[in-house]
Amino acid sequence: MRAAVLHEIGQDKLDVLDDVEAVGFGPGKVRIRIRATGLCHSDISAMTGVLPQPAPFVPGHEGAGEILDVGDGVTSLAPGDRVLVSWLPACGTCPSCKRGQTQLCLAGFLNAGTPNFKRPGGDVFGFAGTGTFAEELVVGAGCAVPIPDDVPYEIAALIGCGVTTGLGAAINTAKVEAGSSVAVIGCGGVGISAIQGAKVQGAAQIVAVDPVASRREAALTFGATEAVSPSELDDAKQRITAGEGFDYVFEVVGKSATARTAYGATRRGGTLCVVGAGAMDDFFQVNMFELFFDEKRILPSLYGGGDVLRSYERAIALWRAGRIDLEGLITHRVPLAGINDALDQMRTGEALRTCISL
Repeated sequence: MRAAVLHEIGQDKLDVLDDVEAVGFGPGKVRIRIRATGLCHSDISAMTGVLPQPAPFVPGHEGAGEILDVGDGVTSLAPGDRVLVSWLPACGTCPSCKRGQTQLCLAGFLNAGTPNFKRPGGDVFGFAGTGTFAEELVVGAGCAVPIPDDVPYEIAALIGCGVTTGLGAAINTAKVEAGSSVAVIGCGGVGISAIQGAKVQGAAQIVAVDPVASRREAALTFGATEAVSPSELDDAKQRITAGEGFDYVFEVVGKSATARTAYGATRRGGTLCVVGAGAMDDFFQVNMFELFFDEKRILPSLYGGGDVLRSYERAIALWRAGRIDLEGLITHRVPLAGINDALDQMRTGEALRTCISL
């Protein structure tokens, strides 16, 4: 089958090959025909080494498709079922799952070190234990979540990560209050989803912050009340909050520098919600006095900060009701062969999300 492969960490181009085989099928596993996958900045971060990932590997973790086959013991799925790929499945039995914090379950990470594919030259890993930039994928049954027939594959793929992450940060983690002021730093697909989450929660002012003009313009169509460049954030803070700071600030970049900027834009007693996935050697610092005196809540948010299955259902319900726009997130639809051009557009910020058709 065809798949896009990164041979070594640090390379900036993917090699689309037709000699890749999905492996590992057996008891408790399912084989999925991938129909659509989203290109997320986390894929680029894995390619550059910001996020840990063994190579060679097939990127991609936002995918949707149909079940081709099920292994022994799988009773909840059948061939032909339409599913999205969950890169962080819940085992249901660990302490985190029992507490209802399924987004903290480590079962998916423990499987990430097992190759998902092979080529004549050897094993190939899948990013985050999946690897959706491939025509077929073998994963544990818990990674395949059924979707209703009215949800297009392209929409389901985005719900599999970016939409769930951004919406959940606003709704589950920060619990944005109606009438509040919000700033979102970083307006790619996840940041736009955080903006939509803040809008759903009833925020009065939502300021989108991004250096790319096209992304600022897009943010206004998704619910931001205004959009500014990073250099204009202080002015917006002064105008909108009389200099006090925003009630909620979302950092959706994954860098200590922008997290520090977000901290400074948050009012005393307000909430800084860190959503961006950053590097292990990039340290965010606050001094002990400001930490005590300002009483700002610093809340990291992993995969939407809540039960992922419930988050998927909520995203679908909000989309059906017209409360959130998911079609608008897909600014580019490209075939797998065009993935390198799509990567370049993502790096330059020209695309909110790219949907790859397989």
